[in-house]
Amino acid sequence: MTSADVVVVGGGTVGAWTAVQLAERGVKRVVLLEKATLGDGASSRAAGMVRAQGGTEAAIVLGMRTQDFYAASGDRFPLDCGFVAQGYLMPCFSDPEVAQAHDRIALQKKLGLDVEWLSGSDVDNMHTGMARGATLGSSYAPGDGYIDAPRNVLAYTAALTAQRVDVRERCRFTGLRTQAGRVVGVDTSDGPIDTDHVVLTGGPKLAEVGTTAGARVPAGGARHQVVVTAPVTTFNVHEVPMVFDLPSGIYWRPGEAGGLLWGMSNPEEAPGVAAGFDEIYYQKVRDRIEELLPGLKGLGLRRTWAATIDYTPDHLPILGPLLTDDGPIDGTVVASPAGHGMMWGPAVAEVAVDLTMTGRCDWLDLTDLGLDRFDADGNSRVAPEPISLPFPEKAAM
Repeated sequence: MTSADVVVVGGGTVGAWTAVQLAERGVKRVVLLEKATLGDGASSRAAGMVRAQGGTEAAIVLGMRTQDFYAASGDRFPLDCGFVAQGYLMPCFSDPEVAQAHDRIALQKKLGLDVEWLSGSDVDNMHTGMARGATLGSSYAPGDGYIDAPRNVLAYTAALTAQRVDVRERCRFTGLRTQAGRVVGVDTSDGPIDTDHVVLTGGPKLAEVGTTAGARVPAGGARHQVVVTAPVTTFNVHEVPMVFDLPSGIYWRPGEAGGLLWGMSNPEEAPGVAAGFDEIYYQKVRDRIEELLPGLKGLGLRRTWAATIDYTPDHLPILGPLLTDDGPIDGTVVASPAGHGMMWGPAVAEVAVDLTMTGRCDWLDLTDLGLDRFDADGNSRVAPEPISLPFPEKAAM
């Protein structure tokens, strides 16, 4: 095709599920551009954490919406996404953290999330594998869980095929064509495509995609590391809840072959593309997880990897039209999950579909989620999402 109803740029979690949902809702000619292969970036390397225990309304709503999507995926598409509702603890280690957790729980319950507060003794009496007396208490959401990232890529690949999306791998987006403030087409490495609607995704490469489209998008990439331990013998990894140690930025969930999967990000590392594993930082944070989970002491590793994960300066999604110096470009939607691709990706994709098809979203307040919240230096006017990995607070512009 040399023309399309909608062109979606990027074949990761957000881009692929956007293309699927567009076709599912009746858009006939959907073209998906991916400069490498589907899931080639962070989407196939993510840890797959899917929680709705956010600290802002947007984070909570997107998390719940995504969990609903994963739960129904097997009925809607050829393959389900493999979501497991494992339950998720977010422990507190100081009195201020306890107060913040109670405030979050109140907001989460108001928005309909099944969540509760567990005292320190409640946590000790729960089968968690954690050291007794380690926490002052914890919030707990039984519906939070995880998916296997490669399974998600497999699921959306099958869905793209079933929905007859025109997937163009190894096809680079090279430019946006506009006329009188409206998109009229895109240029690609395989030639031009005429279209009235474009959805721009790109994960950690979103700023580059924005530049190619003729605008500035304050988004970046940072290294994130994941390990899977050798089989744990002191507890069954599939019978304990997931945990997010927010102060250290460490989290864990069940891994393969009886091992525990846990991840970490270095808050002092400069942003940028980084795929190598940082052994020094791993050794530094290993002491913390062994303090919380004594059963991991002396345990070897089965696998290690690193990936460049996307982020925005306020850790909130970007959802709205592309902005240039001359104003917004009609017919465009920028869709970024701000480093929460597995956690929010399908819901972010749903918003992108709503905006593309109707120009509005009726289930999420987008007032402060567009590019207009950032100043010329990439600073956001919006308070950041507090329940996030320790990514940088500035993005390269």
